[in-house]
Amino acid sequence: MYAIIKTGGKQYKVTTDQVITVEKLAGNVGDTVELDVLFLNDGNKIVTDPAELANAKVSAEIVDQFKGEKVIAFKFNKRKRYKRTKGHRQQLTKLKITNI
Repeated sequence: MYAIIKTGGKQYKVTTDQVITVEKLAGNVGDTVELDVLFLNDGNKIVTDPAELANAKVSAEIVDQFKGEKVIAFKFNKRKRYKRTKGHRQQLTKLKITNI
């Protein structure tokens, strides 16, 4: 059984007991969050109808709130004496899928 969920403008294929990293969600470590379901497959039946998916829930437990690796943005114009360097670290949340 697996489901496709949507969070942070992205879609993830998840199964029970899977650990995924998503963009930051509000909450503390140990809290439970409910995620939007776009697609559900139980092995025999595929559900894509929004009316049927309205009562389907994917619950996940927040395992960790952390920062991702640094991403460097570098701008450069040759022969113009122009260069700019900026760094960014995205806030992330690690989730463990507990129930589909």
